[in-house]
Amino acid sequence: MIASELISYAIPELKTSDTVQKVFDRMAEFKISHLPIVDQQQFLGLLSEDDLIEVDDENTQVGALNLSLINPYILQSQHIYDAIRVFAELKISVLPVLDNKMNYLGVIAINTMVEYMAKITSVSHPGGIILLEIGNKDNSLAHIAQIVESENAQILSSYTDLLPDSTRMVVTMKVNKTEISQIVAALLRYDYTILATYNSSIQNDSNADRFDALMNYLSF
Repeated sequence: MIASELISYAIPELKTSDTVQKVFDRMAEFKISHLPIVDQQQFLGLLSEDDLIEVDDENTQVGALNLSLINPYILQSQHIYDAIRVFAELKISVLPVLDNKMNYLGVIAINTMVEYMAKITSVSHPGGIILLEIGNKDNSLAHIAQIVESENAQILSSYTDLLPDSTRMVVTMKVNKTEISQIVAALLRYDYTILATYNSSIQNDSNADRFDALMNYLSF
């Protein structure tokens, strides 16, 4: 998915002639703390709520303010992962999107980004979550998927986290089953390190003894 597909056109841009009072009203209406300033189609900058703290006169025009953020934006053709990176780095509530000619198109709102992340990580689908620790050189998602599928399950989503100062990483995957004891056992047979499981029936008290017995058996 590219950035243009997540533009929230409902959030209006500011003009340089708009007042600080209007900025406050719009930020309150859309529950955001940033708004883009645009002249015609030219993106001038992103106004932050922090830029308004020392403004005494609410009739002050936006064009007279100093902006703390240096033109954060993303091009419409960039991958949405680039947008996620900018949101994380700058801690902003909206991200302006420009076309390849640097014309302003609209913004991606943080709530839209959260909804997208929820979709690609399959949080609305029932299933168990398994965290594996593996070596960087052993990162074969195809092999992990093969093991999961051998237990009549499928991986709904997965991502990796590199461990700091280490040659190892953590693989987090969500599968389409909550009963994952057989999947865990299969992974252990291939010497994968299980760090944790979530949303799975093996965490329920009624199954705790059975899971502990399985782990004890596999450890011999």
